[in-house]
Amino acid sequence: MQNTQHTGSPGAGAIPGMSSLPTPSAPPTLPSVPQGAPHTARLRHFVQQLAALVEQRLPEAGTLAQGAKLLGALVAHDDWLPDAYAQPHPERYQQYLLHADALGRFSVVSFVWGPGQATPIHDHTVWGLIGMLRGAEDSQAYARTADGRWTPQGVPVRLQPGQVEAVSPNDPAIGDVHRVSNAWEGHTSISIHVYGANIGAVQRSVYLEDGAHKPFISGYSNSTLPNIWDLSKNPAPSARP
Repeated sequence: MQNTQHTGSPGAGAIPGMSSLPTPSAPPTLPSVPQGAPHTARLRHFVQQLAALVEQRLPEAGTLAQGAKLLGALVAHDDWLPDAYAQPHPERYQQYLLHADALGRFSVVSFVWGPGQATPIHDHTVWGLIGMLRGAEDSQAYARTADGRWTPQGVPVRLQPGQVEAVSPNDPAIGDVHRVSNAWEGHTSISIHVYGANIGAVQRSVYLEDGAHKPFISGYSNSTLPNIWDLSKNPAPSARP
C-alpha cells in the first residue's frame, strides 16, 4: 500500500505522479447551515469532481493520483459527515455507503472503526483510495510467498487525518491485499474509502496466513444514503429569461 499526506511535495511512498498534477478546483462557497449541521456540500462537490475524473477514462495510475488529491481535499475538513454515518458498532466495524455512481464506476464509503476493531486479511479486486478523516488506522500489507502463504510485507503504515493511501490489484508496487485496524485503543476512527466499483456488491476474498481463502461480498451497514442533492437552501439561478 502507498500513502501520502497532501502537504508539501510528496516523498517516499507518495502515489506516483502526484507532484505534477493540477490542484483540484476549489469547492464552491458553502451555504450557511445551522450551527452543528454538517457541510454536506463538501461531499457533493467531491462526488461531482470524482465523476468528472472517471469520465476521462485515464489509466489507473492517473485516476489514483488525481483522485488522491480530490480525496485529500475532502478529508482535510471534518465538518461534513452526517452523524448517522459516523456511528460505531460495539462488535464490528461499519461500512456506510455515502454515494454509489449510477453507472457503477465508483462508490464512496465511510468506514467507522470502534476501539480494537480490525479487518481480516482481504483484497479489493478494484482500485481504491483511503482517506483518513478522524482518528488513525494501521494498514499492514501482505504478499504471497512461493508456497502460497500470506506474509506481512514491510512495516504497518499509520494513516493520520488528511492522509491518503491507495490499493490496486494491477500495480504490485501499490498492492491490493492488506489488513486494517483502528490505531486508537479507546476511541473511534473514521476513514473515507473510494473504490472503482460498487464495492459492496463486488465478490472479494479474505485470507488466512496459511493461504486459505474465503469469498465474500461485504454489502453495507446502512439502508439509506445522505441527501447531498437538496439545494433548496442554495438554489441554482433561474433558467427563465
